[in-house]
Amino acid sequence: MAPTVLHLRSETKPLEHRSALTPTTTAALIKAGYVVNVERSPERIFDDSEFEAVGATLVPEGSWEEVPKEHIIVGLKELEEKEFPLKHVHVQFAHCYKHQAGWENVLARFPRGGGTLLDLEFLVDERGRRVAAFGFHAGFAGAALALEVWAHQLTHPPSSPFPGVASYPNEDALITNVKKALATGTAAAGRSPRVIVIGALGRCGSGAVDALRKAGVPEENILKWDMAETAKGGPFKEITDSDIFVNCIYLTSKIPNFVNLDSLQVPDRKLSVVCDVSADTTSPFTPVPIYTVATTFDKPTVPVEGLSSGPALSVISIDHLPSLLPREASEAFSRKFPPPSLTPHG
Repeated sequence: MAPTVLHLRSETKPLEHRSALTPTTTAALIKAGYVVNVERSPERIFDDSEFEAVGATLVPEGSWEEVPKEHIIVGLKELEEKEFPLKHVHVQFAHCYKHQAGWENVLARFPRGGGTLLDLEFLVDERGRRVAAFGFHAGFAGAALALEVWAHQLTHPPSSPFPGVASYPNEDALITNVKKALATGTAAAGRSPRVIVIGALGRCGSGAVDALRKAGVPEENILKWDMAETAKGGPFKEITDSDIFVNCIYLTSKIPNFVNLDSLQVPDRKLSVVCDVSADTTSPFTPVPIYTVATTFDKPTVPVEGLSSGPALSVISIDHLPSLLPREASEAFSRKFPPPSLTPHG
């Protein structure tokens, strides 16, 4: 029987530098009996030559559309919005099953072509825990950016938007930058920020708390909330009493909002930065319905409109935050790959 062929496609999302497979996991897959074809990529954090060196075959960028139907197409982020039917098995994050904008058009392409979607968001182990996720690094990057935005607000006029950001070569470089920003912000405010992390016991929340600690936020200034604290139902004044709110909750059904526009209209509000790590901008399940625009690395924040009092409020809603640390995030993620449903033959 012929071996299973995995085809790693080049990501098309702007500034997406992560990879579902790394050279390390590619070598392990080949040893396990897979054939791995890797599209050349100008954006991927790993050089093409790193994959070739471990035995992968390099193929042209975008060639997945024409390969045999039996090849399994592996990627991270959603495909480009096109109309042609999809005939392959696709392994990726599709961002469809919480009724995100355009979900019907995306899913309709699979039955029209006889293809199958294995959405990484819903591949779980026997305990119902996600097999492969970027949660830790999403939380880490989101909290780091939130600290930088807070410091920027204190040291720049309201008319000066937070500038674009780019990927860092490693965690140390990111934390060094955040520490510098935090020092300037703390000096301007005369105090350290108070940060509330909701979902603090999960992978994403753990990453956020880790970043806050490494950046130098005092432990007593980090409010670590999870299900016990949110059980009473929001909105929560503890959020508006904090300078920064990092939302690390992933939802598939509606719960009371953690914060809404009404809860922000209080004269003593301190909240000036929200990082919605889940970035479910168009989902009806979002517990943070205060914005409608997804942000990007080149425009990391969006203002909350219609506030009559308190400081300006900026939201970070970048849906690929781990790409701020693409090498480390990819290595951590791909150690969990392939999912159990992909079994090599031969």
